[in-house]
Amino acid sequence: EGRPPSLILHGPPGVGKTTIARIVADASGRAFEEVSAVSARVDDIRGVIQRARDRLGAHGTATILFIDEIHRFDKRQQDSVLHAVEEGLITLIGATTENPYFQVNQALLSRCSVVELEPLDDGELREVIARGARALGMSIPADAVAELVARAGGDARTTLQTLELAWQTEIGRAHV
Repeated sequence: EGRPPSLILHGPPGVGKTTIARIVADASGRAFEEVSAVSARVDDIRGVIQRARDRLGAHGTATILFIDEIHRFDKRQQDSVLHAVEEGLITLIGATTENPYFQVNQALLSRCSVVELEPLDDGELREVIARGARALGMSIPADAVAELVARAGGDARTTLQTLELAWQTEIGRAHV
C-alpha cells in the first residue's frame, strides 16, 4: 500500500542493505534521502526533516530517510530522528553491520522492525556475477566464476568490484 514501516537492516557488508532501502523507496513512491552516520551531524538530520515536512505539505510526498551505518550515531544523533519517526513524518531505514539491539537506542529500536540479512549463498553470487558480466558485455569462464564465488565471502559488492577490475584489466590489455 506504499506505507513501509521503519526498518533497521542488519547484516554483513555487501548483502544489499542500501539496495533494499532504495527499492522500498522506489516501490512506495516516497522521496529518498540518504545520510551516512560516519559524516552526518544533527544539523544534517534536521535539514532532512525540514525538507520532509516541506515535501509532505507542498506535494503530499512522504520521505524515507536512509541512515547508513546507523550504529555510528551517538544517542543524541539517534534522538534527533526519534520525533519525526514517531509522528510519521519520515520513515526511517537504518543499515548496520553491528547488532542493532546493542547499538541502536531502545526508543528508536522500538519503532522499527529489525530485518537480519544473511551473506549471499553461492547460487546468489553466481547470479550477481552473471548479471554483472551481462551489464559489462563480457563472458566469464566457469572456473573464474567459481573462483570469484569462493573468494566473495557472501559479499556481492566485493564480487562485483573484482569482476569490474578484471574487465578493466582485460580492456587495458586489449588497448596495448
